[in-house]
Amino acid sequence: MAASNAYGPLTDQQVDQLTSQGCRADDWSDVTVADGFDPGRIHDVRFEGGVKIGSLAGTVTSASGLDRPCGIEEATLINCTLGDGVRIANVGSHIANYTIGAGACIEDVGVIQADPGSTFGNGTEVEVLNEGGGREVALFNGLSSQFAHLWCMHRYRPEFIEKLEAFAKAEVDRVKSDTGAIGTGAKVSAVARIIDVNIGENATVWGASALVNGTILSSGDAPTLIGDGVQAHDFIIGEGTKVTQGAIVAKTFVGQGCQVGKQFSAEGSLFFANCEAFHGEACSIFAGPYTVTHHKSTLLIAGLFSFYNAGSGTNQSNHMYKLGPVHEGKLERGCKTGSFSYMMWPCRVGPFSVVLGKHTRSFDLSDFPFSHIEAAHDGRCMVVPGLNLSTVGTVRDGAKWPTRDRRKGKVLRDRLSFDVFSPLTVGRMIAGSDRLEVLKDNTEKSVDTVTISGAQVKRVLLRGGIKYYRSGIHSYLLEKVVSRIERAVEQGGAGLSQALAASADSVYSERWVDIGGQMMPAKRLEDLYAAVGSGKIAGLGAFESALDAIHEAYGEDEWAWVRHAYKKVFGDNLDEVKTANAALISDQLLAVQGKFLSLILIDAGKEFDEVTQTGFAQDGSDTDRAADFQAVRGDFDTNKFVKQMKQAIEDLNTRIEKLKQALTVCA
Repeated sequence: MAASNAYGPLTDQQVDQLTSQGCRADDWSDVTVADGFDPGRIHDVRFEGGVKIGSLAGTVTSASGLDRPCGIEEATLINCTLGDGVRIANVGSHIANYTIGAGACIEDVGVIQADPGSTFGNGTEVEVLNEGGGREVALFNGLSSQFAHLWCMHRYRPEFIEKLEAFAKAEVDRVKSDTGAIGTGAKVSAVARIIDVNIGENATVWGASALVNGTILSSGDAPTLIGDGVQAHDFIIGEGTKVTQGAIVAKTFVGQGCQVGKQFSAEGSLFFANCEAFHGEACSIFAGPYTVTHHKSTLLIAGLFSFYNAGSGTNQSNHMYKLGPVHEGKLERGCKTGSFSYMMWPCRVGPFSVVLGKHTRSFDLSDFPFSHIEAAHDGRCMVVPGLNLSTVGTVRDGAKWPTRDRRKGKVLRDRLSFDVFSPLTVGRMIAGSDRLEVLKDNTEKSVDTVTISGAQVKRVLLRGGIKYYRSGIHSYLLEKVVSRIERAVEQGGAGLSQALAASADSVYSERWVDIGGQMMPAKRLEDLYAAVGSGKIAGLGAFESALDAIHEAYGEDEWAWVRHAYKKVFGDNLDEVKTANAALISDQLLAVQGKFLSLILIDAGKEFDEVTQTGFAQDGSDTDRAADFQAVRGDFDTNKFVKQMKQAIEDLNTRIEKLKQALTVCA
């Protein structure tokens, strides 16, 4: 139903009928109605101030899913505008200063009120990452993970930060109003208190305890749900998100496609696309996209996370010294922490690493991605560099994230780079490998362990770490080059040099950065700084458009990086590759990637060895154990993931053979 465009005065007959139905008004001339208004649908209602009422014909669907007649029953309305097809019933105190969209249904509420000059959670300063302050981010409806990351993390560029603050302030000023809004088709039921909260189109708020100073963003194609027992103060919740089951959020942003519930509490935190948070607690965290915490006794505090999975009982400490909770930690994309892991901030963990045990000392392992990091009995950090490169978990991570994107709607604010292997992670592997080489060449054989960036690694593992990294580096670079060669072959082979050339629009930086889940060359970020500083980018819209353009350029920027890295690693210039070289490169990929996939299969096989069968066939004989295990878990050969890996090996062989035959023809 569309909202009414015009409201006119009540007739005397309509006033008489409303009065006879228990309705009251300080001044009936302040009550205006749309064409088709039916006074028979209003009972026991008090009107104060200016109230506009749309057509009340028809029915509307309530939060419980039942069709209910439109109308107003047992309510006090103060300075409100109602669209067509609205139902309002059983309001304990009043609804004041609200515009209520067509088709909205509001039942069994205590009070809904907007106060003059409200910004509905916009402008709330969140002391994210550093609980002691200094990295505050002000909430606003259009906040993206990239904007928040730059504002929070790049305080070493004060002029840039001032511009971001100005962009945010303009957004806050834009939503400031004396009137709140409940959007078209929204459903609000069984809520005790809603104060200074904007509720978006098609949102459902059912059974929440109290909502104060916030915005619930929602749309027809990405409806938002706020459920039973929820308490939210000073907040913004994104489209398509579910906050339910007694969750408590305060001074918190919850982005698009998130799920928060089961008594989870969050304070002073930011959650971006597709995060999941249940049972535990978060304080002053920057939860980048796909941050997941599902367990009780898990406390995430003063940390930066993304594509992260927290084991049960995971916690950190930001009180390293006596000046208060001012220490912070960074677990870069793809990290996991094991059950009851503990980290004393400050620490920094490289991408796709696993952290186990109780760490009571600081370390920085950002140059050592895909590592196994475990605490010794005395709290020292022991690291096995690169061990996770060939594990099943890492491969599954890369495949699952794109398929688990719950965001819908026309605008997806957070830009996500899903690649596990990228210039960011492979560049770190190159740096880590170089550092391990230096240690290997300069460490006496009598030395048991060596220290690197606050962590310790056994000398005998240095060579293994180098091999892990070289395997990953070679696999990534060769795959990218062979993919380009295949593109040229599809065009008859004449375009080989063109396929391997860099785009004129690409940007090369040896160093890449991860900005809130979006990877880019450092040079792109420098250019963004410059554009903002010069005034070329003068508002939030232009800023977000610039980030979109960087995201769209990812593929060509990545290739520019691959060209330089390939020359550094292999010593060959891709501009000089001929057909014969291309066949050799294909053979190299087959050898390296085939070995890589085989290692993953070996790791998967560990899930089916005798140890994993412990406890099966509890009441049977030893001979029943394998049968019970197979009935429950299946066997190695029929496992879905194993079959996929075997098929990947077969496809790789077929692919390379086909390419080599095509190259022979081209030659």
